[in-house]
Order: sequence, then C-alpha cells, then structure tokens
Amino acid sequence: MLELEVVPERSLGCEQWEFILGMHFSQSVSIIQSQVGIIRGVQVLYSDSNPLDVDLVINLPHDGVRLIFDPVVQRLKIIEIYNMKLVKLKYCGLPFNSPEVLPSIEQIEHSFGATHPGVYDSDKQVFVLNFRGLSFYFPIDSKFQPGYAHGLGSLQFPNGTSPLVAKTAIYVGNMGAGGGSDEHNLKAPPPPLPLVCYHNNLYLEKADVMRDKMRTRGLRLHLFTEGSSVTRVLLEPKKRCLTKEVLFGDTCEDVLSALGAPSRVFFKAEDKMRIHSPHAHKRDKIRRSDFFYNYFTLGLDVLFDAKTQCVKKFVLHTNYPGHYNFNMYHRCEFSLTLPPENNSTESGKLIDVSPSPVTITAYTKWDRISEQLKASARPVVLNRASSTNTTNPFGCTFCYGIRDAIVEVMANQHIASVTLYRAV
Repeated sequence: MLELEVVPERSLGCEQWEFILGMHFSQSVSIIQSQVGIIRGVQVLYSDSNPLDVDLVINLPHDGVRLIFDPVVQRLKIIEIYNMKLVKLKYCGLPFNSPEVLPSIEQIEHSFGATHPGVYDSDKQVFVLNFRGLSFYFPIDSKFQPGYAHGLGSLQFPNGTSPLVAKTAIYVGNMGAGGGSDEHNLKAPPPPLPLVCYHNNLYLEKADVMRDKMRTRGLRLHLFTEGSSVTRVLLEPKKRCLTKEVLFGDTCEDVLSALGAPSRVFFKAEDKMRIHSPHAHKRDKIRRSDFFYNYFTLGLDVLFDAKTQCVKKFVLHTNYPGHYNFNMYHRCEFSLTLPPENNSTESGKLIDVSPSPVTITAYTKWDRISEQLKASARPVVLNRASSTNTTNPFGCTFCYGIRDAIVEVMANQHIASVTLYRAV
C-alpha cells in the first residue's frame, strides 16, 4: 500500500517521487515507469474519436488514484484519490487516512483546520468540504439532509456513524470543486508547467513555419526554459523565454547553437519511403546514413543529410493518444500557412478567385482542409512495427503530399505529424 503526502494546490507523492499539478503527461509516465512492481496495473484512458474534447486520464486501480490531464496541453490538472481504502495519506507528515486512522469528518477537521461550510449535492447525496486546492467528498444519507445548513461539521450523527471521505481531489485554486460539482474542476484550465518540472530542458511555446513565396525556409521557434534572477540573498529560478530560427541548409553546429544538444541522435538504417523515388535503386559508392536530432520536449525532429551534414527535413509531432509514437514527444504547437489552389476554370477560361490561405495546426482535422489544398489523391499507407513487437495495436496512418510537406493523418482525421522538406 502506497503511503503518500497530500500537498494542497501542488502534489501527491512521497520522498522518492511526486505527481505535481501542471506536469506534462510524459513526466508522470516516467515516474510510473520508475516504480515498476510498486505501482501496478496502470490504465491510460482517452477518446479515439474526440481526443481534444475528452480528458486524458492515467488510472491506477490498485492504488485508487486517478490523474486527469488537459487533452490539449496534456498537463496534469486534477489528482483524484477515489478509493481511500487502497492508499495511506498524510498531511504535513501526519496521517489522516490509513487502516488505523479513518478519514471521518472530525479527523479531516482536526488535520486540516477550519474551513467554509460544506456544500450538499442533492443529486449525488454527497457533501463536499472545500479547502484551497483540496476537496473532500462525503456520502451523506438523505435523512441527514435537513440539518446541513450550518455546515458539514454541524450535522449530528449517532455514535460511530460519522461518514468517511469517499473521494479526495487536489487542484489549483480556491473552491475548485465548484460547490460540490466536479464539472467546474474538469473544465478549469490546467496550471502552467511548474519550474520544478523543467529539469533544465528546453520547451516549445509555439513554432511558426517560415515560408518565402512558394517554399518553406525553416522554423521560428518560441521557446522557454529555466533561467535565474539575482536577488539580495540568492539566485531564484524563473521562466526564461527566447526565440530561435532553424533553417534548411543549417549545419549541425548551427542547430546545436540554437537548440542545444538533442534528446537523442538517431541514424536512419533504412529509408522505407525510398522505393517511391525514381532513383530508388541507385546506390551510393560510399554508404552513408542520414541522421536525426530528436528534440522530444519540442515535439521536433531535425534530419541532416549524410553527405553535407546540413538540415534537409523537419518533422513536427502532435502526440495524439492512439498513435504509435504517443508519449515519445511533447506536442509541437506549430502553425503552417499555405496558399490554396487559386485558379479555377469556367468555360475553359482561367479565373483568379483569390481564395483565403489555409492554416494547418496541431489541432486541424484533415478532412476539413484537404480539398482546399488539392492533396495527393492516393495516400501512402504507413504501418509501423518494431523489431521486438511486430504488431501495431493502433493501426496504420495515411501520408498525403501537399506542396513541400507530407502530412501524416490518423483514422480519426487528426494530423499525427507534418514533415517539411526542401523543395528542389
């Protein structure tokens, strides 16, 4: 049984690790992976059809804990302990929930002090006792309902029948449970990524695809990382924002200077798309391998040419659940604006109708823009599989060519990745 410390408005954890409100989904998964054999039976819950409308959830059924992430920014916004019998809980080092210490009304008031009167939800027959950043849910029999006007603690119960906490919620803000309803909490925006979760990494605010006439030049990246501010006493950490540009033709040194060391360097052993090239069967006299700089926290891959060692492709990842690479990258918040086909025909004559440009982001659905962009009619089917596990439970994706980009589309019409290459 886990023994965890509750910190209102912040976290649930122990000396070795903690789930912190605002942390990214991948960071929570890393904690769970580090506790193999201690945290068991992990479930990831999401919506295949509406991944942006339904919360992303990590459920720990053996520990009675549920981590709720915002589906758009994929940061932790609510921590729920929904089965109090499966976990030991402390506050300021003192237990308030364990087999020996039952979480009754009196125990909660003793451990956390005075607060506003509890709020009764007649539909669910539950009282909610709210502290700042923390709510306790007590199931109350309807026969006690008339006596709740002066607060939860004023209710009179026969000896030994005081209700126990059925669920606990940790969140950011005051009265976040919305007066007894979970709806306000679930719709509340997630907190920003906490400084303690930066870990000296570089993170992406947004990425603008830079285009010159009909060609892509590169990326303008709006980044943030951990900086420091000088005070009278010591150096205090703070968020530091910066803007960098990475262009086609940049050398490895240029990219390293702009973005720092990559999370990983990956050498392409085999180019499976090469068969679609007219020169597929021509072999180099000297075998070389193109290589990627993988920037996981930016949601970005940079591909270098083996001969020139200059940038030849960018891959922008959207990190949707249900994709083969889910949880490998953070979501790349990119914006790519393309001019649509601006000529139409009428009675054999060309007419310039000057249509509006089409903007593609990480949240664009392909079926809404494909006709405007005149994408390739027949997509290339991409079915990933690893050498250790030849089955892909998520199914194949479809790659469409538009201008100087390749758009990878999932079955639900969400874009999985965009590959930008240098047009010849």
